Amino acid sequence: MSLFPTYNRFDLAIESAEGSIVKDVNGKTYIDCASGIGVCNLGHRHKAVQAAIETQLQKYWHISNLYKNPIQQNVAKLITDNSPGDYVFFCNSGAEANEAAIKLARKATGKEKIITFNQSFHGRTFATMAATGQEKVRIGFGPMLEKFAYADFNDLASLEKEIDDETAAVLLEVVQGEGGVYPATQEFIDGLKSLCEKHGVLIIVDEIQTGIGRTGKKFGFDHYGLEPDIFTLAKGLGNGLPVGAMVAKAPLEEAFGPGTHGSTFGGNPVSMAAAEAVLETVFEIDFLNDVEATAAFLEEKLTEEIASLPNVQAIRQKGLMVGIDCGKNISHLVPALIEQGLLVLNAGENVIRLLPPLTITKEQLTEAVSLIKTALENEE
Repeated sequence: MSLFPTYNRFDLAIESAEGSIVKDVNGKTYIDCASGIGVCNLGHRHKAVQAAIETQLQKYWHISNLYKNPIQQNVAKLITDNSPGDYVFFCNSGAEANEAAIKLARKATGKEKIITFNQSFHGRTFATMAATGQEKVRIGFGPMLEKFAYADFNDLASLEKEIDDETAAVLLEVVQGEGGVYPATQEFIDGLKSLCEKHGVLIIVDEIQTGIGRTGKKFGFDHYGLEPDIFTLAKGLGNGLPVGAMVAKAPLEEAFGPGTHGSTFGGNPVSMAAAEAVLETVFEIDFLNDVEATAAFLEEKLTEEIASLPNVQAIRQKGLMVGIDCGKNISHLVPALIEQGLLVLNAGENVIRLLPPLTITKEQLTEAVSLIKTALENEE
């Protein structure tokens, strides 16, 4: 093997995929409730996205950010027209987007302290490892970037102990994804807003997993009446092509002038073509209404079929982002479900995580819930 063993890969090699179905090299098919870890929000090889990519491939692939790129402007406008943001910086991944957000917050405020939350996940670069509230991510890499503090999620008193006039920003996920699918409470978000206003602290929302329709809204913060100063996007933005974005309000624009930040491949025209098609689809009100209806159907099925099982402690859900908390290690259940023809994820040791395509059918969800129910019953 010539690859670093940085992933515990399952014994599954994909040959093709379309919609919510993937096929392996042996011809076996699977219902995909993982979406490439919340990336293929429109399913695999969505027709509009594929057509946009193919059209761009016939024009040019790369020119660099030294020249004007009209398609970047189109995508940026789609984001700002549908959000509280005014300016967009494009990069290649969620970690890069969070790096840009941290840099912008420090430069714009002249302060260094960033508060994040225990069990959060923000990436694997040095700054985003430091921002991540999980010690296991940082083990073995030496000293982290300084001036990060960690509060308990959904605990306003814990945040109040950490926040002060030296704090540049509070960085949070409105639903902690990797940490176990924990949605923020409205009370917590309201209190966080008040504390940040009191101390002149910026609010950064990591929308990498919750954004682009995943929760049934355009962005996760839309559920809470929250207008962050900065927010970050990736995953679903390109529906499988690498792209990230850092979005900020107008008063922060001056802090990111020429030479302050950059990316050779950021805003690549092929990825931008994909993102434009994604946003034009996902931001349609009828599409989001369909996502909310599908999420309500899934919630009903999970309540009927799974919630009462003795080894299910809780089901946490925001749109089509679901965590089934079993209260014990479920790592063996993920490969077992793959064997049965269902792709799911874990979130920590105890939680089965579902991130199906937003376009998944009710019939596919019914079958997926049935397979999960059977797997959990076999555990009893």
